[in-house]
Amino acid sequence: MSKLEEQLQKNILILDGAMGTMLQEYKFSEEDFRGDRFKDWPVSVQGNNDLLSLTQPEAIATIHRKYFEVGADIVETNTFSATTIAMADYKMEELVDELNYESARIAKEVAVTLTKENPEKPRFVAGAIGPTNKTASMSPDVNDPGFRAISFEELRVAYKQQAKALIEGGVDILLVETVFDTLNAKAALFAIDELKEELQLDIPIMVSGTITDASGRTLSGQTAEAFLISVSHIPLLSVGFNCALGAKQLTPHLEVLNRFASSGVSAYPNAGLPNAFGEYDQDAEEMAAQIREYLEKGLVNILGGCCGTTPEHIKAIAEIAKEYDPRKIVKPEFSTAL
Repeated sequence: MSKLEEQLQKNILILDGAMGTMLQEYKFSEEDFRGDRFKDWPVSVQGNNDLLSLTQPEAIATIHRKYFEVGADIVETNTFSATTIAMADYKMEELVDELNYESARIAKEVAVTLTKENPEKPRFVAGAIGPTNKTASMSPDVNDPGFRAISFEELRVAYKQQAKALIEGGVDILLVETVFDTLNAKAALFAIDELKEELQLDIPIMVSGTITDASGRTLSGQTAEAFLISVSHIPLLSVGFNCALGAKQLTPHLEVLNRFASSGVSAYPNAGLPNAFGEYDQDAEEMAAQIREYLEKGLVNILGGCCGTTPEHIKAIAEIAKEYDPRKIVKPEFSTAL
């Protein structure tokens, strides 16, 4: 914690870019996803990117290394969907411990190697904890608004299992990310808090929500300020936003966090907004130019990229971030922290 916080005070830390975007370049087939071990698996597994940590580990390690080599201080594990809840789609619930452990181990191995090569720039690994494919505070059935597809307790159990395996695999940070339903995130934070007490481990926690549209709210209806208040009950390394929006559209929401957050503030937007085909066209220079506004206003401590971003985007962001000091972490006059 101390080394990470020390770096956070000195520099704007750079987070990696998209894992999925990079994996698409490999054009892995169903057979590639399966490998020898899962060649007879009863359902299709193509698209289960987390499984590639077991069947294509070299590709995962290569992507982590590419992001580190262009300036990333932190890479995220390949575990966005590695919970029993999300893995149920592939009938792979039994693999959750292994998926998280191996993904963390792969990323940590690369981080340790590159830190040894340049001890002046320590590299860190964030255990990625995604939102799952279910929501605890909204009904998926418009005809039954009281119905819930998942309970808080089921989420807590699933998140605790994932977080424990990530910690055992060697992550330095736990990142609860792409939060579209804050109740899901609160289940994850509750589970992590339990783990920290049980393991006597003070692992840093990052939380990153997602503003889903121009209304400036999360999917579960919260504004940036309401989201911040909802997750401020435990100490955080950083709170921020990722996904859904491009850098330009994210600026006003980061301004809210900057005004009220007593932790660091993070941002890893998409490479602009998707085109008609769902693809991201914004190049590295344009994205970095838009992110410069965050830096000029002193809004952020951690910067990276989400959907559509590549090592080229992260390199451009890292280069301009060197020109600026990180946001000062001070307790606001009207802090949301308890």
